[in-house]
Formats: sequence, structure tokens, C-alpha cells
Amino acid sequence: MKPMAHLGVGIGWRPEIADAVERLDGLDWVEVVAENICPGHLPEALRRLRERGTRIVPHGVSLGLGGADRPDPEKLAALGERAVALGAPLVTEHIAFVRTSSPLLEAGHLLPVPRTRDALDVLCENVKIAQDALPVPLALENIAALFSWPGEEMTEGQFLTELVERTGVRLLIDVANLHTNRVNRGEDPAAVLDAIPLEALAYVHVAGGVERGGVWHDTHAHPVPPVVLDLLAELRSRVEPAGVLLERDDDFPPEAELAGELAAIREVGTAGGAVPQPAAPPPGTTLAPEREPRGACEAARTRVALGQAALLSALVAGTPVPEGFDRARIRVQARALAAKRADVVAKVAPELPGILGGRDPYREAFLAYAKHRPMTAGYRRDALDFAEHLLIQDLPADPAARRRLTAWWRERAGARPPRRIVRWARTLVGRAA
Repeated sequence: MKPMAHLGVGIGWRPEIADAVERLDGLDWVEVVAENICPGHLPEALRRLRERGTRIVPHGVSLGLGGADRPDPEKLAALGERAVALGAPLVTEHIAFVRTSSPLLEAGHLLPVPRTRDALDVLCENVKIAQDALPVPLALENIAALFSWPGEEMTEGQFLTELVERTGVRLLIDVANLHTNRVNRGEDPAAVLDAIPLEALAYVHVAGGVERGGVWHDTHAHPVPPVVLDLLAELRSRVEPAGVLLERDDDFPPEAELAGELAAIREVGTAGGAVPQPAAPPPGTTLAPEREPRGACEAARTRVALGQAALLSALVAGTPVPEGFDRARIRVQARALAAKRADVVAKVAPELPGILGGRDPYREAFLAYAKHRPMTAGYRRDALDFAEHLLIQDLPADPAARRRLTAWWRERAGARPPRRIVRWARTLVGRAA
């Protein structure tokens, strides 16, 4: 595996802080959520960064490489197009699943895969498919989780190590996620760092979060706590990372605070002088053994699909929690998914809270809608379905607000709102269900 090109210290680029990012002293690179940009219409601020030589890495969130289905060719092509448009040295994604196809459900969030042989077989084949389709190298991130799967067969370190050995994929290690999993799942971050092949490290993520009721929430909306910087130092004592990046997705602080966090990360990430680098595999070492027989992997996909469908259905559709899961943690995760869904819909359709009388009435109406109506086609479609759901019920009660919602829905859906007889029929069908 070739040494990773030096990246330095960077920050996650977001439109809300685009101006501040351009002014940050000593910024070496940025990472952008791949699904939030269009290759032919890059934001002007992002274009200026590229023109002045700032490296930009696209970070995908929707492939779901840990899911039971093979990667969507269109999503892979889109990720590759963004890498080419940005002149990126690599692309990154997550070791997670985000949807199921039977039933068709979207989590709207990154969910952990079980550390089992079946799940690893499926993940490895999906990674190889992605690597074959992408024009640049791929790195995968360890995710934060609120719960564990029952019946796991490997530790995190064993799972990541075998993934690298079988596919040659690089790792994006998020030290904030290591801390999250220490609190939520009792996992030792040092044991993970000791076990994984650090020669495969692409770069490192650092982020903030908050603890509530004994659960650590990886919010990306709070300052980086000292305990996460300590983990960065732990990693730095083992290897000198090619890059370290600060993630911030919400509740953006003043520019001076962002600069201060980057300075702290730079100090920890470069402290202590030279670090012995892990030895590369000897010449001739095979990173990826022969593929499993196709029939064996198909059987594994079926078993993984059944488990993921049962879990995701419990999280977003209110079905019973599968045997062996911590029911309290699954309830916490279900509430977190619903709250995130409401927040993201409000971002992609910011007119809705105003039409419905403010943030609180909007959230109350949306959470009631989402309780038994799981997302199946992304947040923008979800916003339209929510609006149609209200109109079917002759809501909002205020006629003026209802007219505004009707006009909003019609403009985006390109259709007339359901007539009264259609609304009655749909309501009856919903009650019968």
C-alpha cells in the first residue's frame, strides 16, 4: 500500500461557514459532503478554494456499503464524478448501512453493521465493487453507534483489520467515534488503535458531541472535548497521520472559535516530533484473498438483509425490537432518527415551519406524521409527502396557512393537490391499514 499523500490540518466545508473557511489561516484542505454538491455547479466559495490550491476531498454518506444490497451504480458514478470535478486524491465513505430494499426503508442516518462473518463477507464484496467503479482510492470511516448487535463474532479491531487485508481499502479513523463507542458500547479505543493496520490510515476525523443520560451523542454541533483530543494524541503516538480534519455540522461558532479548535488540533496532531511509522506489508503480500464463492456470499446477503430489515423496521416503522437488542438503546436511537429527520426536512424545506406556525408546531406535526410513515425516498420526497399528509387531513386548520401549504406543495410536486374525494379515500385506506 503506497504511503498516503500529506494533507495537513483541514475542516469540513459547509455553506454556513464558507466565508469563515476562506479566511482561516494555515488551512491545508477541506472535506465536503459529496451528496451536497453538483459537479457542474460548484459553490463559488468552493471553486475559489480549489483555484488557490486547497485540496478538497468528497465524503459520501449515502452509499451504504455495509448494507445487504450491492452498491447502486448510479450513486457510485455520482461519487466518482465529484472526485474528478474536485481533483480529489481520494474519496471517503462509511462502514455502515443506511437502507433496506425489502421492505423499502431509509434510515436517514449511518447505522452500524454487525461484526459477523456474514456482514464482513458482504461488506468486502461491496467495497471491491466500489473500488472497481471509482476513479480514485477509497477510504472507509468507522462510525459512532448508540447500540450493539447481538451475537457479534469479532472485535472492532479484528473487523477493520480483516476488511483491510481482504480489500486493500484505506481507513478514515474518527477518534470522536472511538470515544462515542467507548461510552455507548464499552469499547476500548486504545485496543482498537493497537489492533488496526495503521499503514492503511488515510486521515483522521475529530468532532464534538455531548453526553445525555449516560449516552454519548456524536452531534458535530459542540466543541471538541479534551477527551477526544486525548485520543488524537493516542493515535499520534502510534503513527503520524497524513491529515486531521475538524467536523462541524451545526450550531456553528464564531470564526475565532473555529480557528482556536483548529489550532488545538494542529498542536496535538503534530506534537512530539517524528513518530515511527508502521511497517508496510512485505513484498508479495496478498491484501485481498480470493473471493468467496458467489453462492456463499448470496446466502450471507440474505441473512444480513433479514437482520437489517428487522432492525430498521423497529427503528423507523414501530415494529417490535428484534430479540437480543438493548430495547432502551433502540428507543433512544429511534427518537434520534425521528428528530434528525424532522431537522433535515426543515433544512431542505425551510418554508414548512413558517407555514405551520413556527418550529414547535412544525416538529409536533412532523413527529406525529413520522411515527408510522417511514422515509422511503430521501428527505426532499419526505417533505412533499409530509405536506401531502397534512393536506389530506385538511390541515393546517387555519385556511390561510392551508392555502399557503397547498401552493407550496403544488409548486414542488408539479400536480394539483388531492381533491376532497381522493383525500377521503386515502384516509379510509390509511385507517384500514
